[in-house]
Amino acid sequence: MAFTRATGKHRRPGRVHRTTARAAGVAALATTGVVGTLAAPALAAEPAVEQSGLTPVVTIGDSIADEIDAQALAQQQAAADAAAREAAREAARERAAEAAKEAREAKERAAREAERKRLNTFVAPITASYVSTAYQAGSSLWSSGSHTGIDFHASSGTTVHAVGVGTVVEAGWGGAYGNQVVIKMHDGTYTQYGHLSSIGVSVGQSVEPGQQIGLSGATGNVTGPHLHFEARTSPEYGSDMDPVAYLRSHGVNV
Repeated sequence: MAFTRATGKHRRPGRVHRTTARAAGVAALATTGVVGTLAAPALAAEPAVEQSGLTPVVTIGDSIADEIDAQALAQQQAAADAAAREAAREAARERAAEAAKEAREAKERAAREAERKRLNTFVAPITASYVSTAYQAGSSLWSSGSHTGIDFHASSGTTVHAVGVGTVVEAGWGGAYGNQVVIKMHDGTYTQYGHLSSIGVSVGQSVEPGQQIGLSGATGNVTGPHLHFEARTSPEYGSDMDPVAYLRSHGVNV
């Protein structure tokens, strides 16, 4: 008796066709290590190998295939989560670096402002005093015939201050000026403090606004204790300029 083989669209796929298609999925997942994580008994539940005539093909059941798919998705999700965490860490590092940069720049700006303020701060050489002899006042007391500075009223032993930031270029006896200090200011001008009873700084020393540099007195060519103050364009006698205008231009009220 002859039997005919089913044909047409109702023909059921052969076993070799199904297992070959599933094997393609197994091969695609092999590089991720998914198949390697399957328990051996699970694989053993299916026939181990089927010959197609050309290539051995692993035959697995639907439940194993679903597990493979689930593990593949889990690995993909884990990779995505790891990438997201790394991106978040990188963003945090960038924010921290930017914050550190802003803090550093703010600190530098504050330091520059503090230095600018320090350099531009001037004070009177004698606290709570007044000018007792004006600039260019005429008298036979001075060899030039006129006063090359101004005199601040001060009793002997009164603290004398540097009027601003500078460096001491002279500190010692100055002839008619008696004990004197000459300071080169940060802007290149010079200030002189004469007739001191004592000197408290030395040549080469840096001074700050309001720093004590000596005590007022009556040394040199004087008629009584006071402070002789000059503003100059050089450290030498004869380069004087109006000390009142000089101090006022730096914000000192005299």
